[in-house]
Amino acid sequence: MATENTDESSHKLNNGSTTNIAHDASGTQETQSTAGLDSSEIQVENLKAFKDGELADADSLWTCNVNNAVTLRMGKSGTAAIPPETVPKLFARIAKEHPNAPAIADKVGDEWKFWTFTEYYKECVNAAKSFLKLGLERNHGVGIMGFNSPEWFISDLGAMFAGGLGVGIYTTNSPEACHYVASNCEANVIVVENETQLKKILKIWDKLPHLKAIVQYKGEVQDKRENLYNWKEFMALGSDTSDDVINSILESQAPNQCCTLIYTSGTTGNPKGVMISHDNYVWTAKVSFKTTGLLPGEHCGISYLPLSHVAAQLMEMFIPMVGGGCVYFARPDALKGTLVDTIKEVRPTAILGVPRVWEKIMERMRLVSQNVTGFKKRVAVWAKGIGYRGNINTMNGEPKPWGWSLANMLLFRKVRHTLGLDRCIFCFSGAAPLSQETVEYFLGVNIPIYDLYGMSESSAPHSLSMPGNFRLGSVGKVLEGATTKISDPDKDGNGEICLHGRHVFMGYLNMEGKTKECFDEEGYLHSGDIGKEDKDGFLYITGRIKELIITAGGENVAPVPIEDVVKKEAQIIGNCMLIGDQKKFLSLLVTLKVKIDENTLEPSNELSPEALIVCKQLGSTAKTVEEAVADEKIKNSIQAAIEIYNNQHSQSRAQKIQKYIFIQKDFSVPGGELGPTLKLKRPVVLKMYTDEIEGMYQDAATPGN
Repeated sequence: MATENTDESSHKLNNGSTTNIAHDASGTQETQSTAGLDSSEIQVENLKAFKDGELADADSLWTCNVNNAVTLRMGKSGTAAIPPETVPKLFARIAKEHPNAPAIADKVGDEWKFWTFTEYYKECVNAAKSFLKLGLERNHGVGIMGFNSPEWFISDLGAMFAGGLGVGIYTTNSPEACHYVASNCEANVIVVENETQLKKILKIWDKLPHLKAIVQYKGEVQDKRENLYNWKEFMALGSDTSDDVINSILESQAPNQCCTLIYTSGTTGNPKGVMISHDNYVWTAKVSFKTTGLLPGEHCGISYLPLSHVAAQLMEMFIPMVGGGCVYFARPDALKGTLVDTIKEVRPTAILGVPRVWEKIMERMRLVSQNVTGFKKRVAVWAKGIGYRGNINTMNGEPKPWGWSLANMLLFRKVRHTLGLDRCIFCFSGAAPLSQETVEYFLGVNIPIYDLYGMSESSAPHSLSMPGNFRLGSVGKVLEGATTKISDPDKDGNGEICLHGRHVFMGYLNMEGKTKECFDEEGYLHSGDIGKEDKDGFLYITGRIKELIITAGGENVAPVPIEDVVKKEAQIIGNCMLIGDQKKFLSLLVTLKVKIDENTLEPSNELSPEALIVCKQLGSTAKTVEEAVADEKIKNSIQAAIEIYNNQHSQSRAQKIQKYIFIQKDFSVPGGELGPTLKLKRPVVLKMYTDEIEGMYQDAATPGN
């Protein structure tokens, strides 16, 4: 594979222009203070113009230098040969085709405020002008930290229009974590939602030599100081800048250049800056829209997942843009319970949820069903059986069972209307494995949840399930125009999943070693996930290399399927994590379902309503975690769930769970055990509970202590 110049002190652009960097006599890099530039000082000359679809010169499929371009994995026909396009060119074309169609909507008081595609595009241009006025340099970052909003979208796209890079920063980040991201992407501007996020940046501003200004987009700026702006002030900064300035920049962008940075969650070290090209996002959005069969101008979505995550950006920003659809912004407390209200009001045509979102909806539905008794209860149980069998029949290409129409009238239609999913064609789940229990529950009420698979490095989806084209336990079929390779498969066909296609990222910013590690000589991206493909082309994820538990006896064990079985059988469990790497036997850390503080997302000590129902069924009067972990009835129920796994699902003695212990506090984002998308951070949990784990293995006499 071709090598490249990765000298990080070089800021020479591949189109011949240079960024606004000065060097003193000693050679030390110094950023010029350019906040508050006059419009006449904004320099855009010497930018090479690219014709529509023209690519910048490149000789490698990967790079770790943000100023370089890459070779696209173009095919000769079909979707792999779709003409390349930059994001701004796509946006301009869609705005011309759907000028008066609603593009984004935000709730102001009790009313929705809409932006047409024309208005949305103009706002992004205006933001770009203001970023340039603040001194945003080519391929430098614009950090964005806050909940989903029109300002988030406009900041991200405005940075792109100005030749910079939108960089989402997780709102849960500490000031130190914010410093790493802002420093790594050499952010010239950081856009924050409110005073809470502003304070984090103010703490580290003096450590960020590239940072020229901060913009706060919600509320009043309390600590007024130089180069700190509210949203209205910011948007007015570039009002006297000519459109020609922006047009020159847009003409200088090529599809195979970087358009944004996605930072990984940094579970095992500092996060990596995933470089996404214009073509990565545009091609993936176009193919995803085509695959789903959504109709142009009719798609309606909801934005609520963290926009620092690649799946949220693709699903909530770029797929709707490709299809001329409208996106509604949920309330900031969406994941605290109000998302269901927004879904009812908006009635989306497609929605993506992480597994925990679907689990919470399932828990709420189960609570409601507890009040259904007698004849209605029997009808519901019958209809759910019909729903499950009917969807399995569809999966197998067989006709619906007798009674389907009646069950639809009595239950399915009512459930969909109650949830606001009556127009929803696609309920997707991603970011982490969806448990079989959750899948089966929703199949019973005829709401199939279609699993998809991807990663930041694949611009979100690599494969997805579809109506009439899915398999239980599968993450669907690979996107048309992309390919999968199973590396070094074992006797059962399981090996590392490797990805190839135009959705595969450019490389990790300034990390040549890490970038080289993830690509092979054929240009395939090595995912780190273990899986297999069946004869029909359905992809199955069976584990992750870094998550694999290798017992002291040398047996490889994938933890997620085991954890899912135990949680299904003991529904009082909130989270559990399998332990056993280099140990003589497998064990389990167990937390219980508890009430969550809606403001802080901190888990409480009180059992959740669903947990209390389970306690009642077991004959327990426990109301708190302390009471539950001391109750033999509850301890026995969890041991019984483990025995069901051991006796019915384990493949060998080495795969049996020998012991478990309770963790008094449920895993959470504030606690650090869960990432922003609620994915379990196994290395963090291992470190946090080292003493408890070691104690469990030293005292292995009795289970469940």
